[in-house]
Amino acid sequence: MRDNLVLGEGVVIGEDVEIGANVVIRDGTVIGDGCVIQDNVVLGKQPRLSARSTAKRDPLPPLVLGAGAAVCSGAVVYAGTTIGEKAIIGDLASVRERCVVGDGAVIGRGVCVENDTLIGARCKVQSNSYITAYSELEDDVFIAPCVTTTNDNFMGRTEERHEQIKGAIIRRGARVGGGVVILPGIEIGEEAFVAAGALVTKDVPAKKLVAGLPAKVWRDVPDVELLEAQ
Repeated sequence: MRDNLVLGEGVVIGEDVEIGANVVIRDGTVIGDGCVIQDNVVLGKQPRLSARSTAKRDPLPPLVLGAGAAVCSGAVVYAGTTIGEKAIIGDLASVRERCVVGDGAVIGRGVCVENDTLIGARCKVQSNSYITAYSELEDDVFIAPCVTTTNDNFMGRTEERHEQIKGAIIRRGARVGGGVVILPGIEIGEEAFVAAGALVTKDVPAKKLVAGLPAKVWRDVPDVELLEAQ
């Protein structure tokens, strides 16, 4: 089905691609073999920035979807981003410009991934989470629903903030529970576990479980829960 398809100039579409109804594919977008593009998707969107936005304004390369990727109904994926092979972008999700979503990653329903963010292979970001600009999630990170990351301690005021804007760095295999809030520039260590509802104000050591308001170390993550034990 390709009802009401809007196709820009220079779009490249691989073999065995499924395209739903009311899809918009902007100039230069590259869609790999076997991709699935569901209804009401917008691919290769150009950002519309406010006068005070801190985002870069350089021209963007085309959006690239790796082989076997799926972009589900109502999702919007911007130009300048790369989506890895067999990754899934869920219904109504938004992935902004200059992002990388790794092979096999899952971006859940209603998730917002802001600009200049790296999401590694096999990551899972569940429904309605917010991944702020300039964040990094290494491979095999798990983000539960409704997690909020932040990147600006000054909340849009003072010129000083421009040099200090920084999202979270979440290291390989870390897990973040539902409803967690992570303050700007926080590093969550490899295989760490952040319990649901925590407020993370300080870096989290590797392989530690933290919980509370603010989050504090409670214990080690059991060896049976580590990636190498799976």
